[in-house]
Amino acid sequence: MTEKRVAIVTGGSRGIGAAIVHRLAADGMHVVAIARDAAKLEEIVGQAKSAAGSAEVLSCDVSDSKALSAAIDGIAERHGRIDVLVNNAGITRDGLILRMDDEDFDLVIKTNLKSAFVAIRSAARLMIRAKWGRIINIASVSGLVGNAGQANYAASKAGLIGMSKSVAKELAVKNVTCNVVAPGFITTDMTNVLGDQLKEQVRQFIPLKRFGVPAEIAGAVSFLAGPDSSYITGQVITVDGGMVM
Repeated sequence: MTEKRVAIVTGGSRGIGAAIVHRLAADGMHVVAIARDAAKLEEIVGQAKSAAGSAEVLSCDVSDSKALSAAIDGIAERHGRIDVLVNNAGITRDGLILRMDDEDFDLVIKTNLKSAFVAIRSAARLMIRAKWGRIINIASVSGLVGNAGQANYAASKAGLIGMSKSVAKELAVKNVTCNVVAPGFITTDMTNVLGDQLKEQVRQFIPLKRFGVPAEIAGAVSFLAGPDSSYITGQVITVDGGMVM
């Protein structure tokens, strides 16, 4: 059995996911980073290791439920434990609802919401047995207030919040917590493609008058994964500069 706490981070190859991988490794955990892009994952994990962290790569398409379940079962077999699960994997397929097709809706739900369900179902078994665990789901402020052109994305994130509260109630008796981090506008590859004018319009709605960075989301995850959050479960922590308070 691995002596360090073992943390799984889905969508760990870039942006917020990569920052979470680095932070949890720096916190002393062995991090298993999951994503489709194996080459990018190797780079992220290599950086974590060079900073004296402990991490490994696992290439998997999280929208493939059978593959994801098998991947997590494999982690459990190799390490004998799963202590922290961070469901961060997510995609967007934006479009106005009258133009959105079934495929774009279904793929976002499958990747953003169902993958979290599958991962929790698999990982929770070991957490229950150990009577300790931390499940942290990365949602979005879109799941709280909606966003025009993102009916599929907002639905997936709102569903993630509802599911997290249900999981928190089910697993609390086994000392397993489940919480949500809901980022606001965070500077990543996904947001960098937006035009300067749109970015400036968004900035005006943020009381702190700036965008967040991935490390600030990772900091919230680190807190929820650690001992100081032991009496917190079923909560949604918005990290958004005050945008939706």
